[in-house]
Amino acid sequence: MLVISSVAKVILYISKSYVGSAHDFGILKEEFPPHKAWFARFNIRIDLGFLGFLDLYPCRHLYIPFKKPRKNDLSQEAKAENKVQAAQRVKVEHSIGGLKRYRILSDKLRMHDPRLYDSIVGICAGLWNLNLTTH
Repeated sequence: MLVISSVAKVILYISKSYVGSAHDFGILKEEFPPHKAWFARFNIRIDLGFLGFLDLYPCRHLYIPFKKPRKNDLSQEAKAENKVQAAQRVKVEHSIGGLKRYRILSDKLRMHDPRLYDSIVGICAGLWNLNLTTH
């Protein structure tokens, strides 16, 4: 499942759930077909799991951490920049954590209908967004 959220922790998009293991970038390419201007108006903050994003999706500005070079260390400037970017990306993790505050998503769920599960996730995302606007 792919979650897109704002810096204010508002959940903007949740993909359908995928059975088994699926790479986040693969889900993104399936949900948002490449070479379209899906993200052209936005500043995007992603992690290293999305290497190659800029080749497929135009955006206003892309924030992606520096990758450690082979057999070398990152410079102090690159480490400092990665730390600043991680402080911003953690807000996405907080929005995912906000979803998991609802027990139906955090406990083991014995549900066999993926469409019903996707509906439940959508309802929980709506409740999380409502919670953000009321506090």
